[in-house]
Amino acid sequence: MVRIVVGGVDTHADQHVGAAVDGNGGVLGVESFPADDTGYEALPGWLVSHGELDKVGVEGTGSWGVGLTRFLHSHEVMVVEVDRPNRQHRRRVGKADDTDAISAARAALSGSATVTPKTRDGAVEEIRILLVARRSAREQRIQTLNQLRHLVFTCPEPIRARFKDRYKTGLVTDVAKLRPRKGSDPISYTTQLTMRGLARRIQALNTEMAVIDNRLKLLVTETGKKPDPCAFTR
Repeated sequence: MVRIVVGGVDTHADQHVGAAVDGNGGVLGVESFPADDTGYEALPGWLVSHGELDKVGVEGTGSWGVGLTRFLHSHEVMVVEVDRPNRQHRRRVGKADDTDAISAARAALSGSATVTPKTRDGAVEEIRILLVARRSAREQRIQTLNQLRHLVFTCPEPIRARFKDRYKTGLVTDVAKLRPRKGSDPISYTTQLTMRGLARRIQALNTEMAVIDNRLKLLVTETGKKPDPCAFTR
């Protein structure tokens, strides 16, 4: 009679701890594997050595476990997402990797963990990655623009008078063209140098977002023409 095996994985940045349990939840073994391609390949092989692999419960499928999850999906291994143990409880009793891996396996076995994690591939994943970068660039642009405007409000009067009416339009372009020259007023020189740096940073962020937007438009168009099968499960 073939023994059914369910796996559980406690994921980390550098290594993953795997556990194998039988159909009754009995522990068949616990082993550590490096969090890289070698480890991803070795872990399911180790699980299969205990019997017929049914599924694997993985913690952190969207973070430290994303690489392993992607590998298991590509090899048609059923993966279920397992919630990490309560953090307050971990702090009280200390973290036991073996125990967490066994708990992950038993959660998958019992059916308390049933969520199928995202495959994180295809055009939809590319779009997600680009949106992360775009969101960051946009936030930095807003912050930098606010800093530039604040400097305009508080800078020496000759500079303020030159740019105060450029609050909404033309400010970044005009300030980016400044050519500060050292003179008798070091404050004015430093202010103009700083303002120009902020303006050019904004321009660089604008360029970055434009490149991202072009790639996003292409991916959205391609996804619309050829729907990603994973897109409907996210």
